Amino acid sequence: MRFLTWAIHVHVAGLGNVHVGRVHIHHYIWGILLLIVVGACGLVERSPVWRTWMGLAFGIGLALVVDEAALLIELKDVYWNRQGWSSVAIAIILIGVAGSILAFTRAPRAEATER
Repeated sequence: MRFLTWAIHVHVAGLGNVHVGRVHIHHYIWGILLLIVVGACGLVERSPVWRTWMGLAFGIGLALVVDEAALLIELKDVYWNRQGWSSVAIAIILIGVAGSILAFTRAPRAEATER
């Protein structure tokens, strides 16, 4: 997400910010909308294939929100300022915590424990 935002920031051809009138729509809005859609789908859909896709969409939505966490904390556009790096720190911490939880809560498969 940071790479795409940087490409928009340096005006790579074909990429640009989304505006409604004169208001810039930050990408955390799209992340929140995606999280809402995934949450609603999760209430009605139970198939494993759909759950896999919903997990991917949830991760993308969460990344869109976390990438702009500094803007939500500061309540102003600090994305490219020093304060914007708090979003990167929050993302690294979340990845570490989530990865640790997954690593420590995954039970070994039955085939591995029978040998």
